Amino acid sequence: MGAFGEDVHAVTEAVGSGSVILIGHSMGGTVIAEAARLMPGRVIGLIGIDTLQNIEYPMTREELKKMIDPLEKNFRTGSQQFAGEMISPQTDQQLREWILSDVSAAPSDVALSAMNEMMTQYITGEAAKAFEKIRIPVITVNGDLWPIDYEANRRHMFSYDAIVLKKADHFLMMNRPDEFNIALEKAIHMLSGKSVQ
Repeated sequence: MGAFGEDVHAVTEAVGSGSVILIGHSMGGTVIAEAARLMPGRVIGLIGIDTLQNIEYPMTREELKKMIDPLEKNFRTGSQQFAGEMISPQTDQQLREWILSDVSAAPSDVALSAMNEMMTQYITGEAAKAFEKIRIPVITVNGDLWPIDYEANRRHMFSYDAIVLKKADHFLMMNRPDEFNIALEKAIHMLSGKSVQ
């Protein structure tokens, strides 16, 4: 996660942005928190996309092993099954197949390493502690696949709010793009202090 955060920091440096809002989907929620730690005073806020539902989630090593085992056994099949459970049955079949193909084409060693590290942060409590080190607002644009624990998040974040799209899944930016773009624009305006037209 730290290395991914350094990548985001490097891009921000390269484009010369004086102030930024960082946006990350899924594992990207953890990545943008890592990146924000490297840029104090530069990040206005964070927008997580279907992520950060509960940064106190009580993950156990047994749960993590159960999650990772099928991916280690056969990454292509395991990752398609893993991601398939996050896609709404109403999703266009071609889009569904594209998502599953894209997910399963990732380099397995990189994907497994990243997933292990991200989920281990929930076991150690680092997932929550990361937000105590960055005193900036966080907004998420989430589907309603998983419940949000507002209280848990607000115990560690400077401020937290969520925009929830009903009956939307983990890939809401792809299968509900119009609604998603409106929600994302609203989140950006909330962080930048501008009113939505």
